[in-house]
Amino acid sequence: MNADSKSVVLETNLSKWPVRRGKVRDIYDTGDEILLVATDRISAYDVVLPNAIPGKGEMLTRISKFWFDWLGDSVAHHLIEVIDDCAPPGLESDLDQLRGRTMRCRKTEVVPIECVVRGYITGSGWKDYQRTGAICGIKLPAGLQECQQLLQPIFTPATKAEEGHDENISFEQSCEVVGADVMTLLRDRSIDIYQRAAAYARARGIIIADTKFEWGKIGQDYLLIDEVLTPDSSRFWPAAKYEAGRDQESFDKQYVRNYLTTLVEAGQWDKTPPAPVLPDEIVRNTAVNYAEALRMLMGE
Repeated sequence: MNADSKSVVLETNLSKWPVRRGKVRDIYDTGDEILLVATDRISAYDVVLPNAIPGKGEMLTRISKFWFDWLGDSVAHHLIEVIDDCAPPGLESDLDQLRGRTMRCRKTEVVPIECVVRGYITGSGWKDYQRTGAICGIKLPAGLQECQQLLQPIFTPATKAEEGHDENISFEQSCEVVGADVMTLLRDRSIDIYQRAAAYARARGIIIADTKFEWGKIGQDYLLIDEVLTPDSSRFWPAAKYEAGRDQESFDKQYVRNYLTTLVEAGQWDKTPPAPVLPDEIVRNTAVNYAEALRMLMGE
């Protein structure tokens, strides 16, 4: 994997439909379905960086498809297929933009809550714990170390922000947004998926420290949507190098965050657009980290 800019897809523009761009994905509404195109963009601190990670979109798509297939019939989800060698009707001329990085999905009414499950105390959760002894209002035992595994995973929902930062909220606040019955259902489903996936990944040398899920509704059914258990939506740590009490090496974009943090601490960036350009070394190593996570999870 290299940082050859010719292999990078920063954005797509299909001939038939207008696009709505997320931080990483280009989203096309085709009527009853949507196309989620994972570009090679990367974001950190909720800011999209000016350069990209070669192959990242294809790797994210493969990992999501792997988990959707792995969950099988036990969890309803929105994935219909990953577009590879056959484009949807009318998009044949756009196949090169879509191939390997596009999920064709059922369209749902999106639940406006990020369903975050934490199995380890890290990131914003660690900072919250240091200040309050709790994470999102969930009281935890005293004396926990940074990156220590929790006795049981905890559910810490967040609001979904189109721009800027998502905001952590309490479970009770999330119930006020979508209803207690819905949030209880999604909380229990999210924790169950996390526990099963974390056990699978742990056996293959990856600790999934935390992750976020998104859910959508069709009729009375709730479907798992968006990306699932990727290095963009989760913290992936190499199990062989794990040690509580310190920051961890990672297979995810924390490597990029760590580099950007050095710029923030030096007063060279304030976490607002425009973001700084990533050095070639950071780009290359990030691509390698994503590829290694893919290899370990899928045995490739």
